[in-house]
Amino acid sequence: MPIQPAGAKRIKGQITLKEQFIAGLTDLEGFSHIILIYYFHRSSGYKLLTTPFLDDRKRGVFATRAPNRPNAIGLSVVRLMAIKKNIIHIENVDILNETPLLDIKPYIAGFDIHKTEKEGWIENKTDDLNKTTSDKRFQ
Repeated sequence: MPIQPAGAKRIKGQITLKEQFIAGLTDLEGFSHIILIYYFHRSSGYKLLTTPFLDDRKRGVFATRAPNRPNAIGLSVVRLMAIKKNIIHIENVDILNETPLLDIKPYIAGFDIHKTEKEGWIENKTDDLNKTTSDKRFQ
């Protein structure tokens, strides 16, 4: 499993919504990307200090994207490929099968892109995301 959508280029997936939510998909196809908010259902417990994938030092859990968190909520930005009734076809997927989806929001560059001045401990560690996969946290 890729560790972030940037490392999941061209990995396809789909979301199957309950039919009662189909009307909520109206106009979503006009967006190229969507934000998925989901529950880390295979995560158990958490530590406030954790060693993230791309580092060998313990970091504060809120300074990482580690799945073992006090709130167990994940977020991914994926490419929206198509919507067919209650099936949403997506790409650049870094989410486990059967992950419970909590919400879908459109990704809007004018709202969501921010120029960053610093990237903390992760700076210069994201060059090989396409070659980096998850560890054994979800076995």
